[in-house]
Amino acid sequence: MKNHIKFILSILFLTLIHVSFAEASPMNNKKLHELITRIDAKPTGQLGYWEIKYKKIPVYIITSEKANRMRIISPIETSENLKKEKLYRIMQANFDSALDARYAIAKGKLWSAFIHPLSELNEEQFFSGLAQTITLVKSYGETYSSGALIFKGGDSDDLNNKTYNDVLKKGLKI
Repeated sequence: MKNHIKFILSILFLTLIHVSFAEASPMNNKKLHELITRIDAKPTGQLGYWEIKYKKIPVYIITSEKANRMRIISPIETSENLKKEKLYRIMQANFDSALDARYAIAKGKLWSAFIHPLSELNEEQFFSGLAQTITLVKSYGETYSSGALIFKGGDSDDLNNKTYNDVLKKGLKI
């Protein structure tokens, strides 16, 4: 009898796993466009390259379905303005308060960037990454926080979650 119950529970468990994987379809540019329009009803660009504004902050969402990559980036300032002390502080933030979004330097600019495999990305991860990217821009020079959590054990202890929560609420329609 015990073996029979274990067998039935195993079948039920495997069926539930199969159903949950079958329902989850990979993220693509079309689905991502639908999510982006929740934040900015009229994004500029095209599938695979969007520019949106969030309270005057420019944000670029760039994807490659072929390479399975997605990045959300927002410019902060030119990199030539960065002094040693500020670069040091940015690296501290990348360790403990920037979390999933990070500070990065490319093309002569300091950016806030969130990078993720495209097909594995889900709705919550997208809006969290977007919120963290924007919050890093807004908190630059002050808390250097992505607004989510702060990894205890680093040098940052301030929390800046107003923008983070606003983007999640708007995007996820909470």
